[in-house]
Amino acid sequence: MTNRTEIAAPSASREPADVGAVVETGSRLDRVLWAVTGTLRQHWLLGLLLAAGLVLRAVAQVGYEPALLFIDSKKYIFGTDFTSTDWGSFDPLGYSLLVLRPVLEFADLAFVALVQHVLGMAMAVALYVLMLRRGVARWLAALAVAPVLLDAYQLNAEQTIMPDVLFELLLVAGIVLLLWQRRPALGLIVLAGLALGASAPVRQVGEVLIVPALIYVLAASRGWRTRLLNGAVLTFCFVLPVVGYMGYSAVVLHYGFELSNMGDAYLYGRTAHAADCATLKIPADERPLCPSPSVAASLGVDGLVNNADAPRVLYQPVNIQLGVLVDTLPLQKQFAYSVLKQQPLRVAGDIAKDSVKIFALTRNTQQGDTPISRWQFQTSYPYFKPGITHYGPNSASNVFARAGGGGYARVNLTAATALRDYQLDGGYTPGPVFLVGLLVGLAGIFTYRRRRASGAPGAHGSAESQGLALACLLITGSGVAVLFGADLYEFSWRYQLPALITLPIAGALGATAVVRYVRARRVSTGAHAVRRPALGTGELATAGSEQVP
Repeated sequence: MTNRTEIAAPSASREPADVGAVVETGSRLDRVLWAVTGTLRQHWLLGLLLAAGLVLRAVAQVGYEPALLFIDSKKYIFGTDFTSTDWGSFDPLGYSLLVLRPVLEFADLAFVALVQHVLGMAMAVALYVLMLRRGVARWLAALAVAPVLLDAYQLNAEQTIMPDVLFELLLVAGIVLLLWQRRPALGLIVLAGLALGASAPVRQVGEVLIVPALIYVLAASRGWRTRLLNGAVLTFCFVLPVVGYMGYSAVVLHYGFELSNMGDAYLYGRTAHAADCATLKIPADERPLCPSPSVAASLGVDGLVNNADAPRVLYQPVNIQLGVLVDTLPLQKQFAYSVLKQQPLRVAGDIAKDSVKIFALTRNTQQGDTPISRWQFQTSYPYFKPGITHYGPNSASNVFARAGGGGYARVNLTAATALRDYQLDGGYTPGPVFLVGLLVGLAGIFTYRRRRASGAPGAHGSAESQGLALACLLITGSGVAVLFGADLYEFSWRYQLPALITLPIAGALGATAVVRYVRARRVSTGAHAVRRPALGTGELATAGSEQVP
């Protein structure tokens, strides 16, 4: 072991050779400590944010044991138990296949929550490293990942047995893989396609991610042959997990060759919420499906789909000849198409109203929205009757027991109160942050400049600027696609979580791209101004010689 003077930090006056001698004489432990200290000194802001995020996650883990359950948690825990209609699910079960079933083979749901907390912090680190590779300043990159680390709604999602964190992870993995190199290599495209494709069986809205990813790959590749190859490979790898799950759904689950059968129901909910029944021309047997304005406003899209008082549930026509209830699902689908045909602007306006709610300064719930309290920490264990109850066969404790243990559902009041106070008193990302990230990310896209010829002045800088603009295109496009894709059906603060891993990152990359663009323009303007006097002097001399008789 070396003495203290041998491992002391070299002063600025030492020669490089002296520094090397000190490092060589130190032990391996000394060199590791020196490297770690240097890394923490360089990335101190990220280190502070990681420490804060770790503390918050530890409090969440202690506050709600073994984990939090939501209404749909049973679908994912027991969804593959298709022999029982009580536990079955028609939602995509990628979360069950990729996380729950493997983890529950050797651990309980408390460990699932722990894994999700680790994944939340890992996403922040991965995005931070990606931004540094793309030239973003350390302080700006750290601030851009702060929402992932500190947002209480993200913490709640990580503590809850739901697929949102896995969906975020797959989205981040796809983005990082595609942007790791300025022009993505074929191997990275394969992995990115598989990651983004796997997000669709986790949350069906992941289907839209092929659009921004494909646009980016085609734009970032050089040469039409390379573009064709990379685009085809990305598409194939994206489709592979989607089709694979659909086959699993048809053969094993017997749910049909599809990701989910809930699409038509939510299409009905959205169109019924927007419809003007007084002017809508529909057959008499569809008329009971059209809600009054007061019912539509009070239930909202989600209520029109799932509430027991929704028209689609109360309407139970009977086939008199057969003496059986008529299946109204085809009627709901026809009704939705009629609204889309006759009142498209009302539907578009309804979607637009929901899509801008994310930019609100505070987290509020408007009439008809799914209650935001579902995603807020409570001072007692939350229950959602009749799916998750305090007592009985549907009790949270019974769910934990059937899922492999972890004990009964319990809350640490001190930790829960601290988390709730933190969340309600500003421990979330304000909507204007998302708006700024979106606008700056869009501005970054428009800094795209055509590549200069190789060897030309500024060619390297032009290539880097182009890469930044395309990175803004991918991340901003992915964020908009996922958020807007969810808002097409219904607004929920839960579905806004992907904004945390896309829009602030897009803003940081966009700000870097805009600054570089402005600097490049100033340098170009200055160089042009310097050249012009020289040309003017030469021209005057030539003109003067031509005037000599």
